[in-house]
Amino acid sequence: MSNILQEICEAKSRELEETKKRCSFKTLEKLISSKLEKRDFKEKLISAQKNKKNFIIGEVKKQSPSAGEIIKEYIPEDIAIIYERSGIGAISILTETNYFLGNIDHLSLVKKKTNLPVLRKDFIIDRYQILESKIYQADCILLILSVLSDEQAIDFINYANELKLDCIIEVHDEVELKRAIKLDYPIIGINNRNLKSLEVNLNNSINLNDNLTNDYVLIAESGIKTSDDIKKFNSSGIYNFLIGESLLKSNDKEKIIGELLLNESY
Repeated sequence: MSNILQEICEAKSRELEETKKRCSFKTLEKLISSKLEKRDFKEKLISAQKNKKNFIIGEVKKQSPSAGEIIKEYIPEDIAIIYERSGIGAISILTETNYFLGNIDHLSLVKKKTNLPVLRKDFIIDRYQILESKIYQADCILLILSVLSDEQAIDFINYANELKLDCIIEVHDEVELKRAIKLDYPIIGINNRNLKSLEVNLNNSINLNDNLTNDYVLIAESGIKTSDDIKKFNSSGIYNFLIGESLLKSNDKEKIIGELLLNESY
């Protein structure tokens, strides 16, 4: 685990201790309701790859360790509304509080204001966070293999299934990809950012995609900025993308999203 990842997870562990004091796991379980709406996330990704149609998960975040502050006036639901209007297929919301200045409340806020499925993007290291994700109306959670053992990953996937939550299994290199394949979960996100140097290499997704069979759906994550980037991925059979900074920094989000979503024949 890289230093920044370890630092974030240690802070997350301390934060969870305090959260559990305020609201125990058993108390949280009582908040589960049949009224909690589940929107299809996994099926949309599978369909996009099968039909070779570009699908973007639009990220909503205020800042990151690599980019610093991205948005000064940060209103997550307003960003999500623009994303939906522009053709984005799903929303990713950073809920980590210390390094990304996120908030778990943003999940239900965005869910209420849009019709799109919502991914909770955070550093999930405890079952409590999965239950929390369900209560706050996420449809999908991100599981980062760099911070989990195989046993934890299996347990978290099973628990997410119980709660009717989809998962994205995030990997960064070939070793992690081999671990992900053994988990036998169909949705794999490949982060193009090196977690030690924070440098981005778009070829990371393309190279690792060669190791995947059609049983898996790949999401390319990080560093995607232009329609040329998308074309490069499309030519390698990649149609699902998680995009954040290039959208968030754009003064014309509708225009750039329209350009990125455009499919061309090869």
